Amino acid sequence: MAKPELALQMYTLREDARADFAGTLRKVARIGYPAVQLAGYGGLSSSALEALLDGFGLRVAGSHVDLGTLEGSLDAEIEYNLAIGNRDLICPVAPRELRASADGYQTLAEKLNLIGERCRQAGVRFSYHDHNFEFDRFDGTTGMDILLTRTDPGLVFWEPDVYWIAFAKEDPAAWIRRYPGRCPIIHLKDMTAGDAPTFAEVGEGVLDFRPIFEATADAEWYVVEQDTCARPPIESAALSLKHLREWGK
Repeated sequence: MAKPELALQMYTLREDARADFAGTLRKVARIGYPAVQLAGYGGLSSSALEALLDGFGLRVAGSHVDLGTLEGSLDAEIEYNLAIGNRDLICPVAPRELRASADGYQTLAEKLNLIGERCRQAGVRFSYHDHNFEFDRFDGTTGMDILLTRTDPGLVFWEPDVYWIAFAKEDPAAWIRRYPGRCPIIHLKDMTAGDAPTFAEVGEGVLDFRPIFEATADAEWYVVEQDTCARPPIESAALSLKHLREWGK
């Protein structure tokens, strides 16, 4: 079995990318990432972005697209992403109005199933990315369980974010094991110590990645993301990659 490949979620470098999208992609390639996960396209046409990525030797490990766009412009998103060689679309967050109740999560699951079916028909894989609030409980179950049990496992996959699962005081590895075959892409980020934890570079915090790696050995991608950085974000991205390479990833 091939080991998961590494990528960087460009949300980590969103301010740099806003100022110089092409130059930021060049930096990502130079520090050693073989792929990126997109959170926007820098205002470029698909042909221009494809040429840019090819020039830097970068592949695409998915694209985060908000739910409103997925519902309103899915065909255009699919066409664009197929043109740049990407076959993974990911919904990055649930709208606030759909995450306050079990009924809201059931409605969200219905929406995800519809999107997932259209993606499947077009040859694209569709996933949902969690934060911490999906692990809030409603009558003994969690929003995450509702999403994963009410969606078709052949249509809707899950992109677990190990930081946010741990932030919700849950065990990332245990959760991933509960849904085998549903997690082709894993978001890796670390957590600082203390009563008010925040984001840290992978390998610089307190998360135990050994059981996470064991639980995700069949994943296709490990995607580094750091929502906020104490260092310049490109340095944080490089440090996470350094530790992952030292661990044989």
